Amino acid sequence: MDLTVIAYVIYLLIGVALTVWVARTLSRNGKVFLADVLHGNEKLADAVNHLLVVGFYLVNLGFVALYLRSGEGVADARGLFEALSVKLGVVLLVLGALHLGNVYVFSRIRRRGLMEREQVPPVPPQGWTGPGDGPWAAPTHTA
Repeated sequence: MDLTVIAYVIYLLIGVALTVWVARTLSRNGKVFLADVLHGNEKLADAVNHLLVVGFYLVNLGFVALYLRSGEGVADARGLFEALSVKLGVVLLVLGALHLGNVYVFSRIRRRGLMEREQVPPVPPQGWTGPGDGPWAAPTHTA
C-alpha cells in the first residue's frame, strides 16, 4: 500500500478522534459555564450546548476532510511523520482557535448579563420628588 494512503488513514483516525474528544470535553465542562451565562436556565443551557457541539463537529470534521489532500506524495517513513505532524498540528490549532473564540463570545455575554444584574440602585428610593421640588425648582414668590 502507498505511504500516502497510510498517512491519510492515520490522519483521519487521529483527526476524528481528537475532534470527538475535544467536543465531548467541551460539552461536559461547558454546561456549568453556559448555565451561568444564561442566568441559571438549565434547559436553555443544555439546548445551546447541544447546538454548539453540533456546530463544532460540522466545522472541525469539515476542516479535517478538506485538509486531507496532500500536495505531494509520501516517499518514506520520515515523510509520513512530517506530513502527519503538519496536518495534525494545523487541526489542533484550529480546534484551539475555535475553542478560544467560543469562550471569548460567552464571556462577553456573561459580562453583559452581570452588568445588567448590577444596575439595581444600591438604596431603594425614599420618596418622590415632583417637578417643582428640590433645589432646582423655580422660585415661588410669596409677598
